[in-house]
Amino acid sequence: MADSADPKYLDKRTAERYLRSGQLDEKAYERHVKSLPDVADKSVPVETHMLDDVDDFEDDEDDIDEDEDESDEGSEDEGSASA
Repeated sequence: MADSADPKYLDKRTAERYLRSGQLDEKAYERHVKSLPDVADKSVPVETHMLDDVDDFEDDEDDIDEDEDESDEGSEDEGSASA
């Protein structure tokens, strides 16, 4: 395995930079990519909803803010009475 590339150069996010600088051999990188197993059958679909697009979303944060406001009002009255 003497001709295998250093694993730090094989990271998909940095390989292009190492290829351009000559620190990574293009053929070694291609061998590495071809040797990777096909794991497409393990993938799962992901569905994302944006808050503006969801009609059924109830904003529970408003309820929490109202509860906090009510509890804050009581503590303000107590604070002004003792001053």
